[in-house]
Amino acid sequence: MRHAGIILCLGLTFFLLLPAKARAQRPSPTTTAATPAPSATPIANAAANENHVPTTAYTLPPDKLAKAKALYDLRIKLLIIGTIYGLIQLLAILYFGVMARYRDWAEKASRWSFIQAMIAVPLLLLTTTLLDLPLDAYHHSISLQYGLSVQGWASWLGDVGKGFLITAVAGTVLLWLMIVIIRKSPTRWWFYFWLILLPFIVLDAIGEPLIIDPLFYKFEPLEKTNPQLVDAIERVTQRGGLSIPRDRIFLMKASEKTNELNAYVAGFGPSKRVVVWDTTIQKTTTPETLFVFGHEMGHYVLNHVRNGLALAALGLFIALYLIYRVSGWMLRRFGARWHIRELGDWAALPMILLILSVFGFFAEPIGNAISRQVEHDADVYGLEVTHGINPDSQEAGAHSFQVMGEISLVYPYSSRFLNFWYGSHPYFSDRVRFAHEYDPWGKGEPPKYVK
Repeated sequence: MRHAGIILCLGLTFFLLLPAKARAQRPSPTTTAATPAPSATPIANAAANENHVPTTAYTLPPDKLAKAKALYDLRIKLLIIGTIYGLIQLLAILYFGVMARYRDWAEKASRWSFIQAMIAVPLLLLTTTLLDLPLDAYHHSISLQYGLSVQGWASWLGDVGKGFLITAVAGTVLLWLMIVIIRKSPTRWWFYFWLILLPFIVLDAIGEPLIIDPLFYKFEPLEKTNPQLVDAIERVTQRGGLSIPRDRIFLMKASEKTNELNAYVAGFGPSKRVVVWDTTIQKTTTPETLFVFGHEMGHYVLNHVRNGLALAALGLFIALYLIYRVSGWMLRRFGARWHIRELGDWAALPMILLILSVFGFFAEPIGNAISRQVEHDADVYGLEVTHGINPDSQEAGAHSFQVMGEISLVYPYSSRFLNFWYGSHPYFSDRVRFAHEYDPWGKGEPPKYVK
């Protein structure tokens, strides 16, 4: 579903891999109810671990280290294969005139452009989805093999189908608008289309947690099963001088599909909320869960969602302009061979995706560098906002990363270069070390965010 996601990114903030995002950790993170948080306070929880060895560095026991290395090597190979395969796939669709054939079918069916879009766009999306399916299925089989996923194949295929339908509906509307605007204004379409997409970006941010996410996971107010944890969370929000309504704090039943841990902030305006995975509550102590919440609260307080929307709009502006500049040369060079009449031709859609894929590959380090800084800032905030609430906020933060790493089999010695290019979060070992060492209070320095 890589190319389906690229199509949707034209209007929905580069919204990639619908079924695999946090809806499953946006590559993927027995039906059980969430395990209630312990009734003990954070102090008591820490006391239960008084013999705990301080987490000064991220390490794995030998058996898990071997599995993490094997998984890491496999993922690197699949990353390279997937990147090359994605480009070859689009080139093949263009070279063999597949999209030109879909265009001909659409034009024979109706002279109305929207009816044509309803035929041509879903056919293209179905083609790329089916071509991607073997590799996507192999990714899922690896997650099952290494114990990261517990999602059955029927459920997984259901998520693939849901993702396809969502992308087909949104992609049909947005790409129809794009083609219409290109035909009306061949030289300024990229700017006009960008203006039209801006409200779609905001609507996507508002609607995603309300409409899309519940299609993939079950949600309920955290207070329903974990009222004592919500009480502890309120201490954290008060410490940060922020009031997050209790009904904006949700539990996601991730354990139905994954063993991995996470939490996230989603939504915008009336739909903004903090979501904690039930696996996080089940497999971490209350102080560690509070740190994870504090990290996500940092995204909430520091307006990372709003800033992300602004950056997405800027990235979209640049991407559309680059498509406009490069597409003319590609049409002159390859248009006849690929059976493309003009940029406003339905047959040009795979070419547009190809341009986006190439530029997206080279732009990835820039977006990920911004993401890593945002995540680091949230780490700082999480440590600061839980200071004085958790008995040892540094250890709670460091050990929460240790637990997440062990469960997700994060390899401690991964390539710095690959993390620079593909990593949306800071180098994992660095996060553990930073959490353990961050102590402005002991140094007589003012905290960065929570005074």
